[in-house]
Amino acid sequence: MKASAQLGKRLARAVLDAIAALLGLYYSTKFAAVVRWLGLAPVPPSDRRGFIVIQIDGLSYPHLQEAMARGYAPYLQRLLRRGEFVVQPWKTGLPSTTPAVQAGIMFGHNDDIPAFRWYDKAAREAIACSSPSHTQAIQERLSREGRGILTGGSSLMNMFDGDASLSLFTLGAMNRQRFFESVQGLGFALLFVLNPFRSLKTLVLSLWEYLTELYQSTAARIRGRTPRPLKRTFPFLRVLCNVVFREVQTFAAMVDVYRGVPAIYTTYYGYDELAHQYGPLSKPALRALGAIDTRIRQIDMLRRHTPSCAHELFILSDHGIVSAMPFVREYHQTLGEFVRELVGSSVQLSEEAEREHPGIREARYLEEELQAIEANLRPPLAFLARRLRRTVGRRIAAYDGQDMVADPTRRTDLVIQSSGPLCHLYFGLSDRQMDLSQVMRFFPGLIKGLLTHPGIWLVIAREGDRVLVMSREGVLSLNGQEAETDGADPLAGLPDRDAAASQLERLARFQNAGDLILMGRYFPEQESVSCFEEQWACHGGLGGPQELAFMMMERHVGWDLSPVCQASDLYPLFSQRYTPHLAPENTVVDREPQRCSSPCGTTRGT
Repeated sequence: MKASAQLGKRLARAVLDAIAALLGLYYSTKFAAVVRWLGLAPVPPSDRRGFIVIQIDGLSYPHLQEAMARGYAPYLQRLLRRGEFVVQPWKTGLPSTTPAVQAGIMFGHNDDIPAFRWYDKAAREAIACSSPSHTQAIQERLSREGRGILTGGSSLMNMFDGDASLSLFTLGAMNRQRFFESVQGLGFALLFVLNPFRSLKTLVLSLWEYLTELYQSTAARIRGRTPRPLKRTFPFLRVLCNVVFREVQTFAAMVDVYRGVPAIYTTYYGYDELAHQYGPLSKPALRALGAIDTRIRQIDMLRRHTPSCAHELFILSDHGIVSAMPFVREYHQTLGEFVRELVGSSVQLSEEAEREHPGIREARYLEEELQAIEANLRPPLAFLARRLRRTVGRRIAAYDGQDMVADPTRRTDLVIQSSGPLCHLYFGLSDRQMDLSQVMRFFPGLIKGLLTHPGIWLVIAREGDRVLVMSREGVLSLNGQEAETDGADPLAGLPDRDAAASQLERLARFQNAGDLILMGRYFPEQESVSCFEEQWACHGGLGGPQELAFMMMERHVGWDLSPVCQASDLYPLFSQRYTPHLAPENTVVDREPQRCSSPCGTTRGT
């Protein structure tokens, strides 16, 4: 009996070894040709430990657990059940947005990134992280202040490049080699010939995604259901982000894994895009997560059968997302219109909220990449690339408010910059940040009006060396480790009040934080917030799972993420494990001690 069992094990092991060898031969033959036509040389072997980070934008730890329970992430669940991987929650800090989190992870600091969009009072310029020029300026500052964890690696579909040598669809990349820039002439056609199934599948999936979006949005409107998309051009953006980019970045990640690139970071945006419009646990969002789960499996299969570099795999999110009711839908006016009533019609108002869908960012990625590709092609292929680029450009321009950037010139202006449930208010009375007493001197009824509005939860301001967190029930005064409360504690209902207070104080002390900072109303019973943008789910502020991301890692890595209070706390873990040879240049700006009073979770294997 024992002999037969041992024989069975040997046969099974031999079969698995044979399959692995065949897969290795298949991948070697296929990707060797692809790499050759791309003009990308294999990376020379080294003793450097490799890693690949796959980021799922907007997926919170609780929603990951629910998605796996419902069967929408079978491969991730399988990795956990096998015991190969563990998953932990971690706190992203404020603001809970992709730019702030990626800056923290990749460079170790995200100071003075107060939201997805903000206003520079001194320069009188509105900043939006969907703008290539603004994102590249931030990237330049980040690179000066700290060495990126992707040095010598690849950045695929990110906000920042982490000092990577190669980039694809990365908004902040500057003077880096582009993934497709070495391809000449018929090389692009040959890439499609070498991957006919993937090319055909992309076309079919694009058509199916477009028809699915039309059906879902039409059904929601007929039945009067919410959430639902609010823009007519959303189907185009959905196909672009949820099919085209997903397939291209998966292909690029697999190429880089085969080449042995030591550091790879790629972000899938499809779940976040649909969750904003339909809700975090809606079928469209969960189905998008299921498609991402399949692509993760493809990348991981290649990783396991490619001996060129032993990559360690991390699957993580940058923040969560919470159900929301758009402020303008609930109260029949924008936040700016309400504030205008409080301060008077003589003040010139510039209000920036979600005038562009997040998918516009991805469309701009494509427009930039097509421009680089076009320069390397000869007719007639250059003509085709140019026509495609112009088509994408027209789609971007057709989107309402594209490229609208507030640039007030009068000192009486009020600038309102909203990012989900987080809003920064800037008064043109001074080029410096104003204290609360100064604001109240010129607008005596403003604070009371803000605090009594049912859609506003918190008003944060500064007074001298203190940060004031105000609600209709009370005021919390913060100065480092000192905290004083007048009336009810505005943060008393949060799971980790001390961590929230510390993050709010840090946010308010950013150089480009607003004179006043607003948080949309949080409804803990429904786990939803009031959103200052036209979104049915959002992130960026406090309340619900916005700040609770997750990380899956191989069990032997052994990181404990319970002390993590913000994204920059992850940077030392990556830099010490993967770039110790760059340690002398791993300088990180000082930040105030965090008060993460309780662990945000424990390691889970199932």
